[in-house]
Amino acid sequence: MTEPLPWWATRFIRALTAVGVLLPAHGQGSVSSLEVGAGRVDAEVRDGRPYQVRLGLTAFGKADWAAITQALAAKASLTVQLLRGELPRDVEQIFKALRLPLFPSSAREVSLDCTCPDAEVPCGHLNAVFSALVARVGDDPFTVLALRGRDRETLLEELKNRLISAEPADPEFPALTEVMDTFFDSAPAPGLNGAAPLHGAPSDALLDQAPPFPITAGGEDVTDLLRPVYRALTGE
Repeated sequence: MTEPLPWWATRFIRALTAVGVLLPAHGQGSVSSLEVGAGRVDAEVRDGRPYQVRLGLTAFGKADWAAITQALAAKASLTVQLLRGELPRDVEQIFKALRLPLFPSSAREVSLDCTCPDAEVPCGHLNAVFSALVARVGDDPFTVLALRGRDRETLLEELKNRLISAEPADPEFPALTEVMDTFFDSAPAPGLNGAAPLHGAPSDALLDQAPPFPITAGGEDVTDLLRPVYRALTGE
């Protein structure tokens, strides 16, 4: 029993059929190689002799992909699914919103070429390559994105970088590595539990504002045990 195609492969077939470049005809020969790149598919079909077949699909430019990546990164759930190797249905809507169709929307976007002498377009060799391409798309949804100009590795790296750069920095709490030199100084420090900030207070004054510890160590209060440690760190 044939497994049903994933949604993106079905949409790919429907889109190509709708623009009139994929006919319900059997392929001719066997596809011996198939390479997918930005805007093109290069294949070899053996049918008594080898024929070179090329399928072209308009690839989006750098500015277009910058807008696409930004829109995808703005939706964390989509980014997470893409990073897992999935292609959510909502991705197609992102492309549509930017007026950049993920799947072919016009015959002008597609070009076909085969070195065989057959005058019919698409010929049987082209149909064989279409079948192999649909199978590739079914196995790997990033094939469609690669045809539009962005391979899996590049897209996922850009999404990761955008997520990292989009993480908000909290100006109230600098990184510990930035304050190590003054971390134990007796400079003004914020109070705890809503207490007023400390100004010029001893280094162990913070312990006085800490909530009581519910445990003891050797019968002694933990705060009292920590007090000489705080003073020693600041040279008091």
